[in-house]
Amino acid sequence: MAQRILIVEDDPINIRYMQVVLTRKGGYEVFVSEDVAEILRLAKEEGLSCIIMDVSLTNSQWDGENVDGVFITKLLKADAAAAKVPVMLATAHAMSGDREKFLKESGAEGYLSKPIHDPDAFIKAVREVVDRNP
Repeated sequence: MAQRILIVEDDPINIRYMQVVLTRKGGYEVFVSEDVAEILRLAKEEGLSCIIMDVSLTNSQWDGENVDGVFITKLLKADAAAAKVPVMLATAHAMSGDREKFLKESGAEGYLSKPIHDPDAFIKAVREVVDRNP
């Protein structure tokens, strides 16, 4: 059975690129959602190997408020059943020091800068997080 990856992303081009690379080059089964309740539910189920979480989301809400990927990651890490799934934050708005700040603030296990141009480097980064958190 293929390892399962959840992509939380609002840009359709990024979604498609990540889906193609993860399925064709990585052999992963890929799910996509921006629905916070669904993300929490999927993270609590067995078999999810990693979540790739966009930091800036436009369509995600929690308790009627717009939320970003850092907030959702904090929710995941605060839930004992969901916390075991490693999260890789992904952002196109990377500034010096953002990596460390976002990782510390959210509790995420990995970080990607977008745009992602190198499919091999992308797969390698995902595998490192997945393999480090079996």
